[in-house]
Amino acid sequence: MINIVHPAAIFIIGALLVPLFRGRLKSAYMLFLPVFAMYSLLNMPEGKYWTVRFLEYDLIFGRVDKLSMVFGYIFTLITFIGIIYALHVKDDTQHVAAFIYAGSALGITFAGDLFTLYLFWEIMAISAVFLIWARKTEAAIRAGWRYLLFHIVGGLCLLAGIILYVAETGSPEFAYIGLGTHGLASYLILIGFAVNAGVIPLHPWLPDAYPEATVTGAVFLSALTTKSAVYILARTYPGTTVLIWIGAIMTCFPIFYAVIANDMRRVLAYSLLNQVGFMVCGIGIGSELAINGAASHAFCHIIYKALLFMSTGSVLHMTGKIRATDLGGLYKTMPYTCVCCMIAAASISAFPLFSGFTTKAMTVSAVAHEKLYVVWFLLQFASAGVFHHAGIKVPFFTFFGEDSGIRTTEPPFNMRLAMGIAAILCIFLGVYPTPLYQILPYPVHYEPYTAFHVVGMLQLLMFGALAFTLLILSGYYPPEMRAINLDTDWFYRKGAAAFLWFINGPMAKVGSGLQRVCFNNIPDFLSSLSKNPMAVFMIARDAALLSILKVVGSAHAAGVRQRLEKQKAAYPLPFRYWTPSSAVFWIVLVLIIYLLLFYFKRLGAA
Repeated sequence: MINIVHPAAIFIIGALLVPLFRGRLKSAYMLFLPVFAMYSLLNMPEGKYWTVRFLEYDLIFGRVDKLSMVFGYIFTLITFIGIIYALHVKDDTQHVAAFIYAGSALGITFAGDLFTLYLFWEIMAISAVFLIWARKTEAAIRAGWRYLLFHIVGGLCLLAGIILYVAETGSPEFAYIGLGTHGLASYLILIGFAVNAGVIPLHPWLPDAYPEATVTGAVFLSALTTKSAVYILARTYPGTTVLIWIGAIMTCFPIFYAVIANDMRRVLAYSLLNQVGFMVCGIGIGSELAINGAASHAFCHIIYKALLFMSTGSVLHMTGKIRATDLGGLYKTMPYTCVCCMIAAASISAFPLFSGFTTKAMTVSAVAHEKLYVVWFLLQFASAGVFHHAGIKVPFFTFFGEDSGIRTTEPPFNMRLAMGIAAILCIFLGVYPTPLYQILPYPVHYEPYTAFHVVGMLQLLMFGALAFTLLILSGYYPPEMRAINLDTDWFYRKGAAAFLWFINGPMAKVGSGLQRVCFNNIPDFLSSLSKNPMAVFMIARDAALLSILKVVGSAHAAGVRQRLEKQKAAYPLPFRYWTPSSAVFWIVLVLIIYLLLFYFKRLGAA
C-alpha cells in the first residue's frame, strides 16, 4: 500500500461534498480536487496496490503502468479544464455528476481486475446520464433514457462476458483477452466495450445524446466515455485484426452524416466518432507505433475536441442557438471564441504546428508500415473529410458565412480562460510534442516534421479546402436545413415502435384470450363439473343437440330448448369461485395423473 489517495476516490468522494460549499469557496474547492488528483498521479509508482479480497478474488483498484498513466494524466487534466469552464454554473447536480463521472473514468483506468472495471463502468454510465438530464428539456430527457438503455445493454453484455471469462480462466485479471481465445466470453466482452467506444453500428447513442447535454456537460462527455473504451481496448484487444477494419469504417462513415447535420454539436459528435476510428484502427494493428499513436491521439483529441465543444457551447450559452441555419457572422462580437474554435479546428484537421498533426500521423504511418493499402486510403479520405466538416464547416457556419444578425458578447471569464488553456495546449503539443512522446507506453522513434509528411498533409488539406470552396460557390454543397437525419438508430426506433404495436395489439389480444380461457372459462367449467357432473353433462348434451336440430330444422328443437332452459335455471353456469373441496379434488386428481405417467415412464425405461 502506498501513502497517497486514489485519484478516483478524490473525485467521487469529493463530489459528495460539493453542495456543502458556496460562492468562491466552492470554486476553490472544485479546482482543488483535480489539482490534488494530479498530485496523487505524479506520486504513483508503477505496480499494483489498493487490493481488496472479495469472494475469493483480489479486487485491484490500483494497477499503474505507462499505458494507464497516459490516460490518467489526460482525464485529470481535462477535468481541471472542464471545471474551470463550468465555474459559472449554479446547478450542483452538474458539478457532482461531472466529478463522479471523471472519477469513474479514473477508476476504470487504474482497475486491475474485471470486477473493479465493471463497477466503475456502471458508475460512469449512470453519472453521465445526469449531465444530459441536467439540461431539463424534453429532448434531453428522452436522449438520456436512450443513452442509459444503450449502456445498460452494453453493461449486461460485459457482465455476462466477465462471468463466462472468470468461470473459464479462474481469474478476473484485467489484461489481454483477445478475440476468440475464450469463446463466447471474449465476444461478449468486446461488444460491451464496443458500445462505449461508439463502434458502428452501436454508435447512435453518441450523436443522439451529446448534443442534448448541458453546455458544460458536453465537454466532459466528449472526453471520457469513448476514450475510456479506447484505453480498455488497447489493454484487452491489441492486435485484433477485425478492429483495423472496424476503425477504418468508423473514420469514414460519420463524415457523411456530419456534412448534412445542422446542429453544430451534432457535427462534432460525428467527428468524434471519426477520430475514435483512428484510435481503434491503431489498436487493431497492435504494434508499438500503432499503440503509441492511439494513446497520443486520444490524449490530444480529448483537448481539442473539448475545445470545440467549449467554443460551440459558448455560442449556445450566449445566443441560445446552435444550428447552422441560425448562426453566422459571430466573429464580429465573439472574436476570442472564434479564434479558439479555429485553433481546435486546425488541431483536429492535423495542420502542421497543431496537436493533431503530431499524433494522428503515427497511426497512419503504422498502417503504411503494415502495407494495409486499402485501410491507408480510407484513413487519408477520412483525414480530408474531418477537415471538411469539423475543420471548416463548424467555424465557417458558426462565425462566418451569412450574417445572422445576432449581436452578443464573449462568454464569462471562466469559460474564456478554459478555452485559452486548451488552445495553448493544442499549439504547444503541435510545436513541441516531446513531453507527450516521453509518457507514451513504448519508446517513440517517430519524427512528425519531415518534408514528406508536412507537404503531404498540406496538400491533402488544401485540396479539401478547395473542394469545400467549389461546392459552396457552385451551390452543390448540401444545404443546411432543419431536419432529423436517422442513423442506424432507425432500426431500433422503428423496430421498437413495431415491437410495441405487436405487444400491445395482437399479443395483447392473444394474452387476453388465453387469460380468459385458462383463468376464467376452464376453471368455471371445472368448478361447475365438480359440483354436479351429471347436470353439466346433460346441459352440454342438450346444447349440442339443439344446435344440430336448428341446422336440420327439426320441430323437436323447441322442446329441447325448453328442457335446456330449465336445466340451466336449476343449475346456473358458470361458478366464478372454487370451493375448497373442489379445488382439493382437482389438485389431487392432477397429482394422481402425474404419478401414473411418471410410473409408466419408469416402467417403460426398465
